[in-house]
Formats: sequence, structure tokens, C-alpha cells
Amino acid sequence: MKTHPCFRTVLCALSIASLAACGGGGGGGEPSGNGTLRLAMTDAPSCGYSAVNVTVEKVRVHQSSSASDNDAGWSEVVLNPARRVDLLTLTNGVLMELGQVPLPAGKYTQLRLVLASNTGAQPLTNSVVPTGASEVALKTPSGQQSGVKTNVNIDVGANQMADFVLDFDACKSVVAAGASGQYLLKPVVSVIPRFVSGVQGYVEPGTDTSVSLQFNGELVRATTPDSAGKFLLQPVAPGNYTLVVVGAGRTTTVITGVPVAAETVTSVSAGAAPLSLQPSPVATVKGTAPVDTIVRVLQPLSAGGTIEVAGRGVDGVTGAYGFTVPTLAPRVAPYAAPGTSLVFAADSAAAGRYAVQARLGGFADKTRTLPVLTEGAVQTTDFTFP
Repeated sequence: MKTHPCFRTVLCALSIASLAACGGGGGGGEPSGNGTLRLAMTDAPSCGYSAVNVTVEKVRVHQSSSASDNDAGWSEVVLNPARRVDLLTLTNGVLMELGQVPLPAGKYTQLRLVLASNTGAQPLTNSVVPTGASEVALKTPSGQQSGVKTNVNIDVGANQMADFVLDFDACKSVVAAGASGQYLLKPVVSVIPRFVSGVQGYVEPGTDTSVSLQFNGELVRATTPDSAGKFLLQPVAPGNYTLVVVGAGRTTTVITGVPVAAETVTSVSAGAAPLSLQPSPVATVKGTAPVDTIVRVLQPLSAGGTIEVAGRGVDGVTGAYGFTVPTLAPRVAPYAAPGTSLVFAADSAAAGRYAVQARLGGFADKTRTLPVLTEGAVQTTDFTFP
């Protein structure tokens, strides 16, 4: 199975070499003895769905990134019986424990998440509930029976536990199939160490928002606030991040330089003073790209750096995509320690300025800078590969 580009975990960019690093095949120099691999699953926020249900049968790991299904050397975490979960319940730091398995110490470079199949007797084993509509089956691509493959380097030490989380991105994994009313499941999964550290805070309740931590314009963790506006982004590797809050018809809110220390959850706002998202006129960004492309809408900030304000897969039949984006300037503030007020200022030079990026496995990313967007504007950008 071809590896999807979004399987590349952004933690690689953070140089967590001792825990997980992007890379190829299993290596030599394996320590003797056994260790333990423990796995859990979480979700990034969905978009336009009331529920996204998947049924997990097992997770397989191998020391070779090129090992085939029937090769020797696979170790498995088996869920018996298979477990059906609504991914939208796994936000705000909630984890579903998958289990653990003892295995020979060494470096494991291939992981496969195996989902149960929809059958005539169980047609909704994997399903989606579009907002305001009825539950329908999620059709899975042929060949997925072997599992969703991703290449990661997981070091398992002798007499130690390697603790990792599978981040299943429901928004990017569920793809509409044209006007058929059907949906395709094309899982986008990354594997991250189970850090205790993270970021928490509040946004004004009652707004349809999502919150993300980003590093160099790449999403590290994302979630949807609860009904009280509280959000928790965890697990997150220690480092410095940009926090981005977006909402439909709302001005983007950004906090730069958010520090995350080991074993610590950083607070960016309190319930008594939640982050607010001001209304904004919107423009539309749309176009087409080859099926299986992930499209991201990026916005450059005047102080440097770029943020992602939207992103998901194109339609699974037509290749169409579409987003609405705010035309008012994003509100940006540097991080302030608890007890100190955040000071937001409009980044006027960034108002209406966006780029669209297309990612398709096996090809270099393509990015197009858009003309400045004003209220009601419709900008069409089509992509072809190569």
C-alpha cells in the first residue's frame, strides 16, 4: 500500500530522535532482551460530521519498513473483540487504550493499523454521520485489509516500555464521493510519543471553532473545544509553538511563542477570560486536484512564519475542494505567562493574503500564492501532478 503523505509525523521536524524519527528500514545493532510497546489512539477535530465510527481489530509492527503482510517478524496488539469507537469522542486529550505487547528490543520502522471491514451483516462497522443527516457506511479502499501503513522509527529498549499514540485525523480521513451521498475512508494516521506535556485554555463557548498547535506551518495537535469552551492539546513534545484558533465566519486568532516544557501543561487562557473570535466577512477558495490530494490553506504572518487555517482531502470522485476563509486581518499576540494579559493586534499586512498547498503521495508539494482576497471573492485554483 502506498504511504499517504500525511503519515509523516510533524514530530520528525522537532528532532525527537530518541523516540520517533522519520526514516527507512530497520537497522542492526539491536539490543538483547524484550521490551514492551503500549499504544493508544486519539483524534484531531472533524469537520462537518456528527460522528465518525471506525472499528479497530489490531495494530501490527515490524522492524523492517518494507516487510510484507506474510513476512515473519510481525508483533501485534490485538483487540478481542474488535473495538468500535466514534473518533469525535477522542478529542481534548482523550485517549482510547489499544493495549500493549511484549516484543524483542530494537527499532521498529513499520506500523499498520488494521480496521474491521463492513459486511452484509454489519454494514456500519465503519460509518459516518454527516451533520444533520443519517448514518452511512464508510467505504474502505481495496487492499486496506492489510492495514493502514505508516513508516516510523520506534525504539523499544530492553526492559523498557515504548509508549505511543496513534493520531487518527477524522477530518482528513473521511472523503465525500461526489454527489452519490457516499463517503470514503482513507485513513490519515500519525504516530506520536505519549508525552504528558501540552497546552490548555478556553475560547468563548458557543462558537464553532477548532484549536491547533503548529510548528513551521505544520499542525502538531488539533482539537475542538468542549461545550464550556475548554480545550486541551496533548500529547505534545516540549518546544515552542504557534497556537491558532479558527472558526466559520470568524477572524483567525493566533498566539505565537507558546512554550511547552517537559511534564507540564501550559495554560494560555482561563475560563474567566477566554479567547474571543470576532466575526469576519469571508471569501471562498476552491478548485480541483487529483483524487487522494490533501489541500491546505496557508496564511503568512508579518512577523514571520506561516499558519494553516484549513485543510482536508479533496472529493474522492471529482477531486473538488472548497473552503471559506476570513478576509479580516488575523489577531496576533505573543504568549503571556498566566496572570499577564494577552495583547492582540491586527496583522493588517496579512489580511486576505493566502496560499493554497496541494500534497499528493509520491510528489513534491505544490503551493500557489493567491491574490489578496476581499469579502465575497471566489478564487479558483486547480492542481495537476506532476
